Amino acid sequence: MREPVQGGVALVTGAGGGLGRAIAQRLARDGWAVAVNDLRSEPAEETVSAIRAGGGRAAAFPADVTDSDAVEAMVGAIGAELGPVLVSVANASGPQPVVGLDELAWDQVLTHLEFFVKSPLLLAKAVVPGMRAAGGGRLIHIGSDLFDRADPGWSGYMAAKGALVGLTRGWATELGRDKITVNLVAPGWIPVERHGTLADEVADGWFARQDVQRWGAPADIANTVAFLASAEAGFITGQRVNVNGGFHYL
Repeated sequence: MREPVQGGVALVTGAGGGLGRAIAQRLARDGWAVAVNDLRSEPAEETVSAIRAGGGRAAAFPADVTDSDAVEAMVGAIGAELGPVLVSVANASGPQPVVGLDELAWDQVLTHLEFFVKSPLLLAKAVVPGMRAAGGGRLIHIGSDLFDRADPGWSGYMAAKGALVGLTRGWATELGRDKITVNLVAPGWIPVERHGTLADEVADGWFARQDVQRWGAPADIANTVAFLASAEAGFITGQRVNVNGGFHYL
């Protein structure tokens, strides 16, 4: 059975901006036709335009990736327009308010679980049959090193990201014989547009605990995903790859 090769179809959820857009653009440069997902059409189309401007192939597939029917319809539409999905990058995320235990409600935890447990499950069930038929594939999850680092007010988010590690490891054991690898990329703090300008004292405090003395960039995550999506990564599965500049948790 062959390994997946660049030139097939890669799906990236939540690719209308931030890390997702960077991942989609990098995969397109590697030769993948990219199915660009976002909840809204406009940002998805902006990513598609950027990919096409660089000579890549992409199409937008807006959908709510926490909805079972929407995911099934999206993967069907991708197959009809681009071909079967050989790489699925579960990157979509929802609101991330800071909420301490005293105010934390189950519904807020459930929102995180919808994005980081339910959505990857729906995506996997939709794309794995096509990967099996093609002789292999890649499931790549975007986690967070916050699961190790911890921060007050983030317990619900951390719990869902921790559950995503469990899915990754469990599915790796189930799908390895199908030549489908399952890995998780755990970014450190990667400032994107929504973080605005960071004060110097924030950087000073952060870099005192980080070996590489710069902020991480979306390209750092995109490059890691691109490697895990490649044929060269066919012997890597069930792993969580922290991309955080060597941040010291303690």
